[in-house]
Order: sequence, then structure tokens, then C-alpha cells
Amino acid sequence: MTTTRPAPNTGAAPTTTTAAPSTATLTTTAPVTATPTTGPGDVVRLRDTADFVRAQETPDLLARVLPGLDGPELRAMTERCRFAHAALLVFPPDGRTLRAELTAAGLSPDGEARPSVVVRERLAARHGLGAGELDVRILRPVVHGPGGEGRAVEVFALTVPEGSELAAVAAEERAVDREAHLAFDVERPDPLVLRGLRAGFLRHGAVADGGGYNPHEDGTVFYFAAPDETKTPYRRVELYARGDHRDVLAEHLDGPRAPHPAETLLRLLTGAWTTQALAACAELRLPEAMSPGVARGAEELAGAVGARPENLATLLRYLAMVGVVVEEPGARGSFRLSEAGLLLREDAGGSMRALALMYGGPFYESFARLAHTVRTGEPGFEDRYGENHFDYFARRPELAARFDRSMVASAAMFDPLPEHPVVRAAAAVPGGRTVVDVAGGTGELLGRLLDAHPSLRGVLLERAHVIEAARARLGAVAERCDFRTGDFADVPAGGDVYVLSRVLHDWDDERCRSILRHCAAAMPPEADLLIVERLLPVDSSPSLATAWDLHMMCNTGGRERTAAAYARLLADAGLELVGHGPLPLEAHVLHARRR
Repeated sequence: MTTTRPAPNTGAAPTTTTAAPSTATLTTTAPVTATPTTGPGDVVRLRDTADFVRAQETPDLLARVLPGLDGPELRAMTERCRFAHAALLVFPPDGRTLRAELTAAGLSPDGEARPSVVVRERLAARHGLGAGELDVRILRPVVHGPGGEGRAVEVFALTVPEGSELAAVAAEERAVDREAHLAFDVERPDPLVLRGLRAGFLRHGAVADGGGYNPHEDGTVFYFAAPDETKTPYRRVELYARGDHRDVLAEHLDGPRAPHPAETLLRLLTGAWTTQALAACAELRLPEAMSPGVARGAEELAGAVGARPENLATLLRYLAMVGVVVEEPGARGSFRLSEAGLLLREDAGGSMRALALMYGGPFYESFARLAHTVRTGEPGFEDRYGENHFDYFARRPELAARFDRSMVASAAMFDPLPEHPVVRAAAAVPGGRTVVDVAGGTGELLGRLLDAHPSLRGVLLERAHVIEAARARLGAVAERCDFRTGDFADVPAGGDVYVLSRVLHDWDDERCRSILRHCAAAMPPEADLLIVERLLPVDSSPSLATAWDLHMMCNTGGRERTAAAYARLLADAGLELVGHGPLPLEAHVLHARRR
């Protein structure tokens, strides 16, 4: 919540006619002349909360609130909401003490303390009391974040006079802190954004926990119970959206609804439409015509990309639904690029444009033959194009170059590899050691290793049409690299570290054994082999490897495997799996040596 909007009833419905004490009971505009005589624990809690609010960066906090939220999804969520306040419930005996406690905690005691209906009703329900027996007020002293942005400490104050029977309520509430929560303001809220944020919270383990619309400030609040794995001390999270969003709120308050089986199937069946929408976006170079900061209408964008405005508007609405563009609130029909959409620009760092064109082009066509693959075992690509995809691409330089660029789109999985113990040990040897990258494409991984460790030398084994592209890609480090044209039977002998990155999943088990035997024959006794692949889970857990297993079967005749399956293939080739560890994008690096 922003610090300039009126103090709400924390998302409650409009104030009811239930009797409540006068707002004068805890008004905080009078001069502070006393020091707190009770509740020193509340001063510490107020101070700790204020320090917490001042220190947080929105992306870091979201990632801690929802463990597992990372990458594009974290960037998209950060673009749509920002950290606004943390809340706590304190128990002063009167307004004077509350002002003194705020001052002692370094917070402003000024401002009107308004009734908080929802907290009062929650307390009454929990403790079997009448709501009229409880005087609960709300204040929002302003604090500032690391960049000077305005934030607040949302203070709920339950008046507990000395000797009151409410002392037991205060003691229990202090112990469990049920009203403590974090709040994020939704930037430019609209139903699509709110549903997307809700879905993200629920997908990462949060549970819907109430909410409300406050007509006094025209704002809608969505509460969540934080997931069990949350890495903050706060167990509740609030999303605040300006405006009346009771249609989305109704879905939130109704709780999870089991979709109709036909609805589930329809959503699955339209997945191909998303692939083609992304491919069309990339092919039209729509991301290059758009900006993350400035919204443009379909008419203007159509002129830039050579499209019919009404048809482009339909595509843009679909792209907004899947989070690639964002429709500007208050300017319907105008769109700006999201952070995920930026990755479809050709010049973006980690660009996925080539990948979108491959998945929407040749691989899309081959997946139409998936039933043929399942029936016969022949890759759908070969059924569609008459040859395996490596030979098909080799005779089409433009398509081969696009395929090579598409492989670079997942290169973030290589980020930790220069620090792998095997690589660091090789680099530490006086005079340096040699890394042999077998079928290493244009040298994306090898280039990272040589960049990070100037003492290393490299050997890249690839087919002729890839070698020239690799020379250009490696730039200055190409001087420390030997380029070999050949196939797996030509693995160079005498290297110190051998690398097989995203190679084995292209092939069936028999071909993998052959590749590994060629590597084992070339490896000196003390050499190491690093294999980069995705590992299939041993249970039914969702995994990118499961999706790529289907992709490899249909397009190359290969497959993804479990770690145990790789261990068996290595053993058949006279190699031993030493261990494996995780990499980004759900990849793993397996370390093997000669037995």
C-alpha cells in the first residue's frame, strides 16, 4: 500500500453499524510528553519492523516470500507489484503510551488513528468476544526504502488498559503474531494482472486467506497465507490493488475451484496456439518495435511491422494474456513489452528469438508426427523431412545458424561451470591444461571456460559447417583453441578435461555407449569427463526434463535420462560416475572418470 492513500480498514467491507469507541481514544496528534510505562516488547517489535521495511528490495523479498520464484517469472512479478509495508499488532494501554512507543521506535506519532474493522472482527472471532468490546485502531507511520521510496509500517493498536481482562488476549497475540503481514502494491492493476499475480502466488505455495473491497479508499485487498517454505518471519501476505476489483476478489474468496475437465483439456489443447503466437511475434520483429517503458497502439505498431492493425490487436491481446506484453491500464489497446517479451528481441542478452522460430517452425512441424513416432519409433522429424535433423540443417546454412543461436538461448545453464572443481583444478596446474569440447556447437561453453581461466587451452570438435561459426563466436580466446573437424569417432586424445554438453540426449542408448567409448579411449587415465544434461526425476514431479524427453524422442530419436541411467551407460563404456550437481534451467553436470 502506498503511504499517501487514506488509511483503510485493511481490506474489510465498509464499516458496519457495530458500536466502536470514539476515534479520540487513540488520536495521535497531541504532543508527546510521556515515555512508555508498559509494553517495552512492543517498542522493540515496532523498531524491528521499521528496520525490516527500510531494508527490503522488492525482487529479493518476493523471492524469499515465495521460494522457487525466479527467472522470468520473478521479473514479471516484480514489474507488476512493489513492496509497500509490513504490519504488526501492538497493545498500548492508551493513546499517550502508543505515541510514546512510536517515538521510541523512531516512528512518527502524528496522524489520525482510524478504526480497523477487519482486525477487530478477526480478534473477536478468535477470542470469543464481542467486536464492540475491542478498540482496534490503525496508523501508518512513513518510512523509506533503500532507494528513498515511500513505504509504511502499518500499526494495528488494540487498547488494553492496565488491569483489563484483555491482557490475556494481548499475551497470546504477541506470542503468535497472527496479524503481522507483508504487503505489496499492484502497479497499474487490471483483472488480467491480478489473476496472473494470484496464480503466481498460489502456484508457489501461498494459500488464499481472505480479503475485501474498501469503498472509502476505492481499493481491493487480497490476503494469502505464506507457503510453509517462506524465508521471512511473516506468515501472511497482502496484495493491494487500487480500484474496485470485486470480480477477481470473488474468485479469491471462493477459494480454489476445481476446473471442469473440459476446461482443463481446452487449456491444454490450445498450447500450440501459444507456441505459434510467440513465433509470430518473433517473426514480425514485434519486440524490436515495442518498448518496456512506452505503450503503443496496434495501429502504430502495425505500420512498423507490416501487419493489419485489427489482426495485430488480436495477437497483442493474446500475448498480454501469456505475459509477453502488458496492456496499459487506462489506455486500452496500447501495449508495452514485458521483461519476458524482451527476450524475443534478437539483440537481447540471452535472446530466445531463434528458439521461438525453431519451436514455431521445423520442430512444430515435426511434432505433428508425434503419433507416428509413438507407433513406429521413427522420429517425427525424419518422417516429416525425410532425414535426421542434423543432416537436414547441415545442408541449409541459414537454418543451421538459427539452430546454433537457439542453443545459445539456454546458455545460462553454463554460468556455474567455470567454477566447477574439475575446471578450477585444471586451471591451477602450472602451464595450464586442455579442455576438449566434443560436439560443442559454436563454443558457447568452451568460450566461457577459456574466458574465466586464461591458463586453459581448448579443443573444439565439430562438423565443418559449425567450425567457422565457432571461430567467430570465440573471438579473442580462439587463439587458445584448436578447431578439429570430425565426428565422435575423432575425439582427440590427450586432453585433461572432456566436455559433452547436451549431446547424449540426442541419441539412443546404443549410440550413447559408442560416443562414451570413443571419449574413454581418448582420455588419459587421470582425465575428467563433464556431462551437461537435464535429469529425469525419479518420481512424477513436474520437470523440464520430462518435456524435453518428448521433444528428443520426436525430433532426434534421443531421450532424457535419470542419473542412474547415465551411470549405467558410463559403466558400459568403462567409465564411472563420480557425482553430479544442479545447474540453472533444471540442468545438471555429471562428473565421470575412467574406472
